[in-house]
Amino acid sequence: MEIIKKIGLTLFFIGLLLFTACLHLSKFQMAGELAVDNDVHRTAITNAAAQSGLQGGEPQSIWTFAPRLKTTIKDAQSMLQAEVDAQGLPEGVAEWDYKIGDWKIKEYISSIVSSSTAGPISKSPWLWFFLTFGLGIIGGLLYILPSFAKLPGIKNDHVYHRSYQRGLRLAPRAAVLSLTIAGVLGYGIIYMGGSWIWTALTVAAGAIILYLVMIQQDSAKNQPARSAGPSITGWFGIFTGIYLIGFYILLYWAPSYIQGWIQLVNPISEALSGGPASQWFLYGFMYTIIVIVMGIRMIAKYRHNTYQMIRTGSVMFFQTAFAFLIPEIMVRLNQPYYDFKNIWPLNYTFFFDWNLNKLLDSGGLGIFMLVWGIALIVIAVPVITYFFGKRWYCSWVCGCGGLAETMGDPYRQLSDKSLRAWKIERFTIHAVLVFAVVMTILVLISYFSGSARLGFLNSEQVRTWYGFLIGSAFAGVVGTGFYPLMGNRMWCRFGCPLAAYLGLVQRFKSRFRITVNGGQCISCGNCSTYCEMGIDVRHYAQRGQDIVRSSCVGCGVCSAVCPRGVLRLENASGDIATRTSELRTIHIGEDEVTMLS
Repeated sequence: MEIIKKIGLTLFFIGLLLFTACLHLSKFQMAGELAVDNDVHRTAITNAAAQSGLQGGEPQSIWTFAPRLKTTIKDAQSMLQAEVDAQGLPEGVAEWDYKIGDWKIKEYISSIVSSSTAGPISKSPWLWFFLTFGLGIIGGLLYILPSFAKLPGIKNDHVYHRSYQRGLRLAPRAAVLSLTIAGVLGYGIIYMGGSWIWTALTVAAGAIILYLVMIQQDSAKNQPARSAGPSITGWFGIFTGIYLIGFYILLYWAPSYIQGWIQLVNPISEALSGGPASQWFLYGFMYTIIVIVMGIRMIAKYRHNTYQMIRTGSVMFFQTAFAFLIPEIMVRLNQPYYDFKNIWPLNYTFFFDWNLNKLLDSGGLGIFMLVWGIALIVIAVPVITYFFGKRWYCSWVCGCGGLAETMGDPYRQLSDKSLRAWKIERFTIHAVLVFAVVMTILVLISYFSGSARLGFLNSEQVRTWYGFLIGSAFAGVVGTGFYPLMGNRMWCRFGCPLAAYLGLVQRFKSRFRITVNGGQCISCGNCSTYCEMGIDVRHYAQRGQDIVRSSCVGCGVCSAVCPRGVLRLENASGDIATRTSELRTIHIGEDEVTMLS
């Protein structure tokens, strides 16, 4: 069996190396008519490219071609602006049908890069798909296969000792977080066109949170729990984190540079949606493949627990069908792209003007999608959460949770279990929820009033900053890139606004809880080790206290790894009014059973 694992690991790394090499294999040359649907813009860009020597030049690597193309499009933008300043807009032509808006630059770069590609990948995409994705999938499955031959049950075999899952100690963790935050906020100034006000507001909000946690709640002396083994993360874990962070940076902010990867899935995109692949199709495809393959690993590991097997099958199904296949097939049928399981405020673009217009213009099906989305927010979330807690979504349906539970499972033990982390978590996740609500209110006011400004706030800038800071940097770069460094539920725990909404319902008005039979707890710590949400489950188990934390996603892994059956997921309504009391234990006497609070 060990030889099968080694073969699988070898195939996986060959596929990964070739996948990375695809960024450098293609060449790009601007020749012929540009893939730009606006005649004015196409002519201006063609003229600018001719002047710069880009049109008809020698084939170049993407690292040279993309920056030159961006400069060329900006030159065309300046030329058209100068014409408007000198002569005004041509009669009957709308402003942005003539001028090139900043938001169009990325779109034009992507389309022109896609149509200017030459090289081995574009000539033989299926061959390169097999050499990259194919070898990676086969290798991953071969590596997982021997796990089914082991005896079922959890074995803490070197959980903190393997090079890719040791986690970070306090000092390097602080350094990595500081550098990441500084880099994101610094780039945010560039992203917002040189405006520093949004970075300043974010820094101010962060300072307030730190003050409330460190000073007002006197947590300065409460050191975070080390989410790591005896030494710093092994180099393999550091490399994995850097690779994931780099992938998300390119995906979100430099998609033209990953054209070599996008070409790999072009045939699949054309088969499903009828059009060429984009960065988001690539991401959706990779996301789905990872959830499926790592979901099989999850089933192999937790196959002793029926709940875990069904739950894992659920997230695999919802990601494959609802998040990937159905939206792509709908595009092929000339219907709006729509993920029926995505809920506001996690789906923060739901109330954006372009999305509302798209749904309203799509006839009966579009109206149904709009009503469906609103019904999920105001009816499904509170009602289903009342009966089942937030686990119905966070652990059974959500794609973010599905990725965290499957690809992130090897890192679940790295979540910080300290009181300070819990305090920071409560402030940050609810701050993001407030940010999402305020942004949505501004967007709706702008949609119905026709004015983007409300007092000193501009809804366009607010939603742009939210998309950059929360939708991209927090949810992607940190939320997934930090799996090997600080645990697999960073986004779900500290940032997801929908998790905050669900958590509020779960804590105060839900029948769900994890009940504890404290008399049988042997304090082994398995439950706390495997809790990905940073809950010190053993603390509750030792005291016979039911777990009703709003952050608990009801994954049930703490119950699955408990050797004594101390923990149990239950739904009951008899004690909702007293559920959030600080301590509740059951005292069994000779003549009566009483509950002590």
